[in-house]
Amino acid sequence: MRLLPALLHLLAGSFLLTAAALAAANPPAAKTKAPNPVLAPIADAPGLPRVLLIGDSISMGYTLPVRTRLDGKANVHRPPVNCGDTARGVASLDQWLGAGRWDVIHFNFGLHDLKYLDAKGQLAAPAQGRQVHSPAQYEANLRAIVARLQRTGARLVFATTTPVPAGSQGRVADDAARYNAVALRVMRELGVALNDLHAVAAADLAALQRPANVHFTDAGSARLAEAVAARITALLPAR
Repeated sequence: MRLLPALLHLLAGSFLLTAAALAAANPPAAKTKAPNPVLAPIADAPGLPRVLLIGDSISMGYTLPVRTRLDGKANVHRPPVNCGDTARGVASLDQWLGAGRWDVIHFNFGLHDLKYLDAKGQLAAPAQGRQVHSPAQYEANLRAIVARLQRTGARLVFATTTPVPAGSQGRVADDAARYNAVALRVMRELGVALNDLHAVAAADLAALQRPANVHFTDAGSARLAEAVAARITALLPAR
């Protein structure tokens, strides 16, 4: 009988070692991140105009509420990425446009052009970084983007870049106004319609934008979506 406790102890130890070995050999599967519904492709509702939203994370914030507002009026698409700066736009437009026909293209570039990055590609203060694109480079890229978009035959509307508040990391307050001045001159010269989202946001910035951050609250994105949906609606072809 004295052997029984020792045998049970030995068996328990063996079981624990086996369980540990099995756990090491079969680690738990990593949790997969749920796809962002903003970037998911949509299926067109037959007979409705096709709209393309091109822009950075600000446009990602208003994509879903714009779809809601234009439900039954238009199929609202966007590239499945943050569209970033104008150089990325120049390089990626063919892919983003695809082979389909577009009725309205609502686009913006700016916040990623005027930001400052350090040698590692991280947001940095101007003294420690370099601006992604100068106003002159921004203008040249915008002209190339508009030339490509005009070849689609779609009605184009450029959204002005929303404000850069004081204290925003990697960006200088009021730079959006400088870059918007460049964009407005280009768009007017090239006959592109405008959507002044900078003015929409600036009218109630404290309530709509996060502190010291270029991004918006849900209420702010909803306010921008109202302006975007209204501007697109005015450009939709008659049914």
